[in-house]
Amino acid sequence: SVLVHFFFLFLFFTCVCRSPLGMSRGQILDEDISASSQWSDSTAAKYGRLDCEEGDGAWCPEIAGEPENINEFLQIDLRSLHFITLVGTQGRHAGGIGNEFAQTYKIKYSRDGSRWISWRNRQGKEVIEGNRNAYDIVLKDLEPPIIARFVRFMPVIDHSMNVCMRVELYGCEWLDGLVSYNSPLGQQMTLNGQYIYFNDSVYDGAMSYSMTEGLGQLTDGMCGLDDFTHSHVYNVWPGYDYVGWTNESFPNGYVEIMFEFDRTRNFTTMKVHCNNMFSQRVKTFQKVVCYFRSESDWEATPISFSPVMDDVNPSARFVTVSLYNHMASAIKCQYYFSDIWMMFSEITFQSGYPTTVPRDLDDSNTRILIGCLVAIIFILVAIIVIILWRQVWQKMLEKVSRRMLDDELTASLSIQSETFTYNNNSPSSVPSEQESSSTYERIFPLGPDYQEPSRLVRKLPEFSQTSEDTGELQKRVQEGVPHYAEADIVNLQGVTGGNTYAVPALTMDLLSGKDVAVEEFPRKLLTFKEKLGEGQFGEVHSCEAEGMQDFMDEDFSFNVIENQTVLVAVKMLRTDANKNARNDFLKEIKIMSRLKDPNIIRLLAVCMSSDPLCMITEYMENGDLNQFLSRHEPEGMIAVLSNAPTVSYSNLHHMATQIASGMKYLSSLNFVHRDLATRNCLVGKNYTIKIADFGMSRNLYSGDYYRIQGRAVLPIRWMSWESILLGKFTTSSDVWAFGVTLWEMLTFCKEQPYSQLSDEQVIENTGEFFRDQRRQIYLPQPPMCPDPVYKLMLSCWHRNTKERPSFQEIHHTLLDCKP
Repeated sequence: SVLVHFFFLFLFFTCVCRSPLGMSRGQILDEDISASSQWSDSTAAKYGRLDCEEGDGAWCPEIAGEPENINEFLQIDLRSLHFITLVGTQGRHAGGIGNEFAQTYKIKYSRDGSRWISWRNRQGKEVIEGNRNAYDIVLKDLEPPIIARFVRFMPVIDHSMNVCMRVELYGCEWLDGLVSYNSPLGQQMTLNGQYIYFNDSVYDGAMSYSMTEGLGQLTDGMCGLDDFTHSHVYNVWPGYDYVGWTNESFPNGYVEIMFEFDRTRNFTTMKVHCNNMFSQRVKTFQKVVCYFRSESDWEATPISFSPVMDDVNPSARFVTVSLYNHMASAIKCQYYFSDIWMMFSEITFQSGYPTTVPRDLDDSNTRILIGCLVAIIFILVAIIVIILWRQVWQKMLEKVSRRMLDDELTASLSIQSETFTYNNNSPSSVPSEQESSSTYERIFPLGPDYQEPSRLVRKLPEFSQTSEDTGELQKRVQEGVPHYAEADIVNLQGVTGGNTYAVPALTMDLLSGKDVAVEEFPRKLLTFKEKLGEGQFGEVHSCEAEGMQDFMDEDFSFNVIENQTVLVAVKMLRTDANKNARNDFLKEIKIMSRLKDPNIIRLLAVCMSSDPLCMITEYMENGDLNQFLSRHEPEGMIAVLSNAPTVSYSNLHHMATQIASGMKYLSSLNFVHRDLATRNCLVGKNYTIKIADFGMSRNLYSGDYYRIQGRAVLPIRWMSWESILLGKFTTSSDVWAFGVTLWEMLTFCKEQPYSQLSDEQVIENTGEFFRDQRRQIYLPQPPMCPDPVYKLMLSCWHRNTKERPSFQEIHHTLLDCKP
């Protein structure tokens, strides 16, 4: 489990590793902040903390020297190596008294305090655009990120104005402990008359005949694509993501790379991300031989590992090499060629500190160490006892609250009219802070200071411009947002962990004035078949129900023979759920009882007479649409050869039209689904489709949801740009998700949307939709998708919400282009 944790930490390093390192909050101590000079004692280095107004409000250097002087600096000592992905700067405002800021600046960094390196972006530019006023915070991504203990901010001073700075660093501790790698220079390939360059373009060490005493692309957290001629990075040369070598330059048949670490460590594994585009004579290494140095000498006996060669799958991949818990402060590895070319994009190590006691530790120190360990054990035991006592006490309180709540429940489930709003104010055109945090919850994990969507616009680098720019942004964001989405909204987190429908408070008020006509179902007539999913407060099961015909409305289209059991889904509230979860459960029943449409899952009955509380809904015999389509193939030669079951295009079209019809019904009630996808559509007989909301509760689809530092989970690959960046969930964002759902269907759910992009790149792509500079990436047209249908998809993904079609228009369009 440790290896799995490390692997995912590595994959998402440049996205998740963005926590503030302590300038603004004070974790970085005053003695660790220094400067080349200062105006006065009240503008000393310790006052250069982002978003703080102590002293005279910022660090201000004593200006001297020639124009474009870059000798002044504010230096931060992080006390250990850190992986730094983002920096923030601010000027001196001082409550309106100050108006000094750095329009541009440079960054230098060091891992040992003696050798300083100038940061350059991937295009070689050193100067970073800074602030345009004294109060706004401007955040800048460091691409590439840096690994350093010491960081210097160096304002570029031109004497046209005074300069002051407040700063923050964002990142996390560098777990690898790798301080440098030495390697042969990358080489170039000629392919179809085009030069492909495999040099390590961001290496920060010395580069002559080889690369020494530096770090670069092999540690920048970015893995190369399957096709080495393409890159994640915009506007770079072919081959940029990889460092590569040809065997013609290495008569011994191997490339040797030496890795230096900050201390002696206990190494368990090495992971090497290799290209395997064998059609171009590129393969993973045939064998690797690694030597270890713990003191000053290299061990005589190396380890050797040979991966399995793959001549079938050309995908790039990580090759994991076991290092068998060798103790070392340096590792030297020889990677042997298996074809003409060998290319790496990342190399990372899993290690721990030495667990053996040093030989020179005397008996007195040993006794002290044992005493400390005993004390720690006693403290841990005390903490466990306190936690257990609190849990028992909390359960006692919850039992009391459940008894009180049970006294308030009635068999008819009639709930008096309530007004479900977030605050006592009248509906406003701008969502409240409380609404924002519930619907958004930290898409960009920059720490507590950057949680609210209302502040996000001001915090993101590309949005932190002049006041005119900010005003234009607010104007553009508000265009096309339906009125009901701007009013207070009731958002229920379903008991199974799934998003239930987001309901305008005004609509909820109207609903709550009616009785909830849902009958009690005898629990003994339910036979549990399969657990479909679970969440924090409840579970979803498929069950067979006897006598369900007596609980169906006259308008209910359910072809069931009398006395035949019916397949249903049962949402069950756990008996230990708290009062809020029980209240949400009742509200969910109230909402579900009002939804009566042939293409929406219906609430059939409830079990409320005793715990666990249950709601019984339809369930379709063919399961969800994602699994249904993935088991089928489109009609054609492939299906004939594989003897696989098929689904025709006309059937796909019929199912898509039903989804549009169901969403048209929801939108007519101003209900917002927020998680429309094939996993949330159920399939019945004759390709009948009903929209549900079970997807998030199923472990099968956990990979479709992006977890924000252990808190919110969001289906970002189906979400509109405004939902991700601003927390806006409206019918227009459901339209966006419908376009993605339609794309899933026409690809037979064989891959995730944007499968070639990592989660962080999906989020970055939403920024391109906001900037609207024609750099955004759209899902491609599926092979069997007609042009009019793909045109409909693209219209669902319009940047401007007003330009997206309504579900009524979508439904009409699909009917018109029926095959």
